[in-house]
Amino acid sequence: MSPAATTTAETTTTTTAGTTATTTTERTGTTATTTTETSETTTTETSETTTTETTETTATTTTEPTGTTATTTAGTTATTTTEPTETTATTTTETTETTATMTTETTATMTTATMTTATDTTATDKTATTTIGDPKRPPRQQTRRIGVSDGSARPEALLVLADGEVFEGEAIGAASPDGVATGEVVFNTALSGYQEVITDPSYAGQVIAFTYPHIGNYGVADEDDEARRPWCRGVVVRDVPPRPSSWRASASLPELLIRHGVPGIAGVDTRRLTRHLRQHGAMGCAFGTADEATLLGAARREPGTDGRDLVSTVTVEAPYQRGSGPLQLVAYDFGVKETMLRQLERLATITVVPAGFPAGQALAMDPDGVFLSNGPGDPAALPTQVDIVSDLLGKVPLFGICLGHQLLGTALGARTYKLRFGHHGGNHPVQQVDSGHVEITSQNHNYAVEAASLPTTGTGAATITHVNLNDGVVEGIACPGLRAFSVQYHPEAGPGPHDARYLFDRFRRLLEEAA
Repeated sequence: MSPAATTTAETTTTTTAGTTATTTTERTGTTATTTTETSETTTTETSETTTTETTETTATTTTEPTGTTATTTAGTTATTTTEPTETTATTTTETTETTATMTTETTATMTTATMTTATDTTATDKTATTTIGDPKRPPRQQTRRIGVSDGSARPEALLVLADGEVFEGEAIGAASPDGVATGEVVFNTALSGYQEVITDPSYAGQVIAFTYPHIGNYGVADEDDEARRPWCRGVVVRDVPPRPSSWRASASLPELLIRHGVPGIAGVDTRRLTRHLRQHGAMGCAFGTADEATLLGAARREPGTDGRDLVSTVTVEAPYQRGSGPLQLVAYDFGVKETMLRQLERLATITVVPAGFPAGQALAMDPDGVFLSNGPGDPAALPTQVDIVSDLLGKVPLFGICLGHQLLGTALGARTYKLRFGHHGGNHPVQQVDSGHVEITSQNHNYAVEAASLPTTGTGAATITHVNLNDGVVEGIACPGLRAFSVQYHPEAGPGPHDARYLFDRFRRLLEEAA
């Protein structure tokens, strides 16, 4: 038996398929040429010759010259068969008797794994065309919903706004009763500090939608809490990472929510939600695993924050002391943050009192000054607190932040109003009116002091010290005649930039002058 698959002693058969599959015979070493020659008949491939090589798991080459049929099969086992019809040469070679399918002894390499390539390859030999490639595959199907980085199964949920807008997502955090959680939805633009945002008491009655897509990256740490528990009604995020990545982390964000009974929804298109709220304003919402009709009804019944006293739900029940500074300070807890108290501890020994603590009892402590903290809700719904501030004006130095700023303005005779979607984030530009200096500030409020309503004459005359460069909102006022000043934003920056912490030093100087 001949060591090579040939039709005559003068015949050399070489098949090239694909870009790297090459058959080279020992007799001539010719590459990418198919020629049939006999002593009686010479046949050259013409337009009548058709060579088709299809490779899936095996490769097949068929040559049909005039009067001759040659079939070469290369695959897991290869057989070369030549069956002429009207010629004098007839050769039949079986795989077991040939040169191992043109491989070892003929030094031919024809590997179907090579011939099956990721991209289709076309080899042309005169009029013969060979196309090699995998059959088309169907597109890969999504196996998880947006917002689930770890692929874990979470119940499908909906977020429905009071105006009927619907957002799909998945439930995270604590399970809400009957699959329904409600609140007034607002968006926050902070890139980090989500734990401080969620535990800020100023969010009582509200659902926080984070515009930054990844929330929960570095987990949570107990020392970063701004209050003893979160007071928000819920959390809306785009994506929750599968596990926290921080040496400080004591738990994940979903674990924090579960621990404190706060429901959440992930996988929401927060970009679309933010655009909607910017256009239509903060509004009631409902989210959870209940059906859309149930959630819509709950969202439309949500009262929001207008006209509601939310301070009474977050304030401390009894006075307590913090710090050991040389000065004496009374701090009204309308929803005070831990970072705020830490800044004040540098200045004085602080007595923190409930929101309704009478002004007479506070003055009886003979403090060097009084601090009015941040807090949630509508200042117009807090007549008791406005009266307390009015009783304190002119008797001791006052410094107000956020809600404390609005209460001071109201006590001076100004009016407040609700912003369309509020200021929530850590990147709000605020300009000092007298110097033109710009601070990047942390903010969280839905209400503001009306500039035109501030008194401009008399002992209680107030001047605007800071303005928001985004929308012109009053961000700070001062009343020198009554030794009082306040800012709408959060100079303690928990979280946020520290541009405005100089205000605590200003308060210290005011306290020292009074002492």
